[in-house]
Amino acid sequence: MTVKVPIDSYRHQGLRKLLVRQIREKGISDPRVLDAMEKVPRHFFFDSSFLEYAYEDKPFPIGAGQTISQPYTVAFQTSLLELKPKEKVLEIGTGSGYQACILAEMGARVFTIERQKSLFEKTSKLLPTLGFPTIKTFYGDGYQGLPAFAPFDKILVTAAAPYTPEQLLLQLRPGGILVIPVGPSDVQTMTSVTRISETDYETREHGAFRFVPMLENKAKEK
Repeated sequence: MTVKVPIDSYRHQGLRKLLVRQIREKGISDPRVLDAMEKVPRHFFFDSSFLEYAYEDKPFPIGAGQTISQPYTVAFQTSLLELKPKEKVLEIGTGSGYQACILAEMGARVFTIERQKSLFEKTSKLLPTLGFPTIKTFYGDGYQGLPAFAPFDKILVTAAAPYTPEQLLLQLRPGGILVIPVGPSDVQTMTSVTRISETDYETREHGAFRFVPMLENKAKEK
């Protein structure tokens, strides 16, 4: 299947600048996060019939019961990672691939897992065409992480988990940060966990958010 990449017009670039301005006004101050969001065209991750919604600060359905997160939420989670260039990052929930590209644009070495086969196949083909061939995509269970590639400097979960999976904590290097929305299906608490040592962790909470649920195992194909 050939992936057709939309054109990044001057209009799209202008809309992106306006979106980044909105996000900055909402309190996101990390210049590297804002710069990455201005560079990565969000409309590349939308079906052509929905391009008009790409630069609204809202989540949007992408199929298989999943969404592309609200841009502010992407910026907020990314800021909590305190990302440094060349750090190894595990993302749980590839979805459209937008968040993975933001991380890669900031210089991270990105490993990302998706449990929905249709999204995994679509995104795996799309990312190299967008100039992100180094993002490593995996079809699997996010609760299990990627132990073969651990430890990770940072781990980012883009779905609502009822608890913080122990496997992900164990795959975090000492000094590393895990960002995950934790809580019931209606509303979650954005949580960051810093691994202080082999056995100690420091947990902080950062307000209420809403995400689609993080499910175990690979999705069954219909």
